[in-house]
Amino acid sequence: MPSAVSRVLPPLLRLLRFKRTFATPEGMRERLAEVALRPEAYGPPARLRGVRVTVDHASGWPVYVVAPEGPASGQHALYAHGGAWAFEISPFHWRLVAHLVRHSGVTVTVPIYPLTPVGTAGVVVPAVADLLAGLVEQHGAERVTAMGDSAGGQIALSAALLLRDRGTPPLRRTVLISPALDLSLANPEIDRVEPTDPWLARPGTRVAIDLWRDGLALDDPLVSPLAGDLAGLGPLTVFGGSLDITHPDVRLLVERARAAGVDVDDQDGPGMVHVWPLLPIPEGAAARRHLVDLLRG
Repeated sequence: MPSAVSRVLPPLLRLLRFKRTFATPEGMRERLAEVALRPEAYGPPARLRGVRVTVDHASGWPVYVVAPEGPASGQHALYAHGGAWAFEISPFHWRLVAHLVRHSGVTVTVPIYPLTPVGTAGVVVPAVADLLAGLVEQHGAERVTAMGDSAGGQIALSAALLLRDRGTPPLRRTVLISPALDLSLANPEIDRVEPTDPWLARPGTRVAIDLWRDGLALDDPLVSPLAGDLAGLGPLTVFGGSLDITHPDVRLLVERARAAGVDVDDQDGPGMVHVWPLLPIPEGAAARRHLVDLLRG
């Protein structure tokens, strides 16, 4: 049963009108126009305890590396942030990354990928796969984890599939938090979930999706990893929340990945909202402890 704090979240998100951007195409277009006029900051907060942060621009994007101040475990991860492919990394993402680094000893690469309409699936996913391939070349696939939440979960899984197709050995693990998996949003179970989701909705999300895919087919694995062949992936950890429109496709991913012989760590969250492992709730804290255990060397 969800905690008392978690049960307060859905009405609070409705009160704060979190769904406004996603409820209509106009809502998304207004928000996109706003961030085009006043771009959001992407740099890490000034005070991230227990970590060292560096940045490199050689790839053409800012690529941050967050490492422990103390001894590193030798494990490496890449974290692709969420934000509907249109909005910047948030303090919640940075705090999650710093927490994982501080408590597990992992070193995390955080690419600040270009957002729509400049960034598209056909450009960003292969470039993220290249970053992962570089980590594999330096450290070995058994020491590299791909991670992402929401839109970043789509990027992480699509990049892992692309690496597999290139012949790269399976990654140590791919961790997905409320991932976007089928950008057609055609799963009929979404009809049941959408009225109870206090955050996401299809009309506005489709505006961002069309910019992101930039003419690629909705069933192209660069866009919708659930449309790809999942066989040959390394282990998956998947967090889903039952009050989230991504949840029906998360359940399909778990089913299809297991049928394809993939080891799946299914972290389902009854009564949870979108990206709940990032949130300051008891269930989020438990999810973060689980992530630390997975990432420890």
